[in-house]
Amino acid sequence: MRIEDTDRARSTPEATEAILQGMTWLGLDWDGEAVSQAARAERHAEVAQELLAQGRAYKCYATPEEIDAFREEARAEGRSTLYRSPWRDADPAAAPDAPFAIRIKAPQEGETVVRDAVQGDVRIRNDQLDDMVLLRSDGSPVYMLAVVVDDHDMGVTHVIRGDDHLNNAARQMMIYRAMGWDVPTWAHIPLIHGPDGKKLSKRHGALGAEEYQKMGYPAAGMRNYLARLGWSHGDDEFFTDAQARDWFDLGGIGKSPARFDLKKLDHLSGQHIAAMEDAALRQEIAQYLEAAGLPRLEPDQADGLERAMYCLKDRAKTFPELLEKAHFVLTRRPVEPDAKAAKALTTVSDGILSELTPRLQSASWSRDELEAVLNGFAAAHDMTFGKLAGPLRAALAGRAVTPSVFDMMLVLGRDETLARIEDAAERAQAVDRAAP
Repeated sequence: MRIEDTDRARSTPEATEAILQGMTWLGLDWDGEAVSQAARAERHAEVAQELLAQGRAYKCYATPEEIDAFREEARAEGRSTLYRSPWRDADPAAAPDAPFAIRIKAPQEGETVVRDAVQGDVRIRNDQLDDMVLLRSDGSPVYMLAVVVDDHDMGVTHVIRGDDHLNNAARQMMIYRAMGWDVPTWAHIPLIHGPDGKKLSKRHGALGAEEYQKMGYPAAGMRNYLARLGWSHGDDEFFTDAQARDWFDLGGIGKSPARFDLKKLDHLSGQHIAAMEDAALRQEIAQYLEAAGLPRLEPDQADGLERAMYCLKDRAKTFPELLEKAHFVLTRRPVEPDAKAAKALTTVSDGILSELTPRLQSASWSRDELEAVLNGFAAAHDMTFGKLAGPLRAALAGRAVTPSVFDMMLVLGRDETLARIEDAAERAQAVDRAAP
């Protein structure tokens, strides 16, 4: 793991911590301690000095004002603004006692071929390459030098990055070749676009990884979706980490930009939630609540949530959706109904709930028995089960949309179920008494 922090103005400790936290949440581990690129500046400068000593680089005394003036004149005359330093072939004896930058000597004839595992062979005329600065006049290395030195020293064999860096590959190859180092395998992948087909940006609501954790996406679903963006393995959409490791190769990367589609992310997220072990879901939901700054669950609530997972996780796309479905097991008595559920607690439901209670008290607490009791009760009162389910949902969950009534009763248990039904019957009576 390397933090490329040569831009000191943008590379704050907070930005670095966000990267590390995002990677940790995604479950993408790394070897050893994260390396700061800025901390290796001395090594980068050493390579620049070595190229200078070999005659593959030179001291350039041109000032920023001189370079700016050249470019302004070139633009005004419609010429190329590619700067050619007059110091490349100057007599060293004519060098002034002034600050200088170190520039690499770019090839001036022929072409450079970037052999790319995604884009194919990309040919760039060498007369389009400038004598790139390696060390600024203050002695600080530029990013283009630092990244090549770090990749070489760290044994990087494959550079996989956005295709907006494709031209950089040709410039970086100058350093590899001048130093006699092996050039890595390049793989420049298309950028991710927003729904409007333009490069994904903050305008589209592009977010850091930690924001998706706060939105309640499971890490496995996010890994699956990100791996699938711009890469494919046949028609497979849902896959595990093990399958991704087994299937991935550079040949599966497409040349067209991928589009970031929240609906597809939601769909994959739901599949991963459904496939997760209950205990793992419980743990990741706890991490989500902490990341989102929400109150953590009490131990009994977390236990109830885990018991209820079997009837919660099949249709939830995110953790907030799952927790909303789990409201019945997370809330405490007295259950406060929302506006829709309150409408189900009428005078009629008061009588229904009061009459149902003794029948449930004598029932064995199994799904088959509960289904038999409730369906039998509805038939005896010449009503559909839906008419009975409405007030029961309001009583047990305080919501009009819930998991199955039977599942809620099984998760809550006999005593809690009966207590909530009795509370709801009393509430309905109070509403009736208060009516004009």
